[in-house]
Amino acid sequence: MRRTGYVKKLALILPIALLAACGEEPAPEPVPTETVAPEPVSTLPAPDQALFTEVFAETCEGAEPVNTAVCRRAMGADEVACEFGLGEDTYLRHDATLAANADNTGWMIKDAEAICAQHGAHHN
Repeated sequence: MRRTGYVKKLALILPIALLAACGEEPAPEPVPTETVAPEPVSTLPAPDQALFTEVFAETCEGAEPVNTAVCRRAMGADEVACEFGLGEDTYLRHDATLAANADNTGWMIKDAEAICAQHGAHHN
C-alpha cells in the first residue's frame, strides 16, 4: 500500500515539474524593425470664409470687404479655390485661388496683383 502512495504523489508532482521546465527556455530575440518616418502634417489653417476674408483684406488694401466666400480644397491639394462676393453682394461672383506661403504657415492669394486690380485695390 505504501507503494501506491508514492505513485500517486509522483503522478501529481511530475506534471508540475514538466510545466516548470517548459518556462525556462529562452525567449526569442526581438527582430529589429525599420521605422518609417511619419509624413509631415500640414499646419495650415482651414480655408474658410473668415480666413479668406482676412487674407483678401490684408492683400488687397482699398477693396470692398468680403461679404461671403466659399473655399474648396481637394484632398491633398496644394491650392484652394475660392468664390466670393464683395460689399453688399451676396452672390459668389468672383474667383481667387489660395496657395500656401513660402514657409507653409499660412495662405496667400495666388496672382494677387491681378485679383486686386480687378477690384480697384492695391496689392501689398
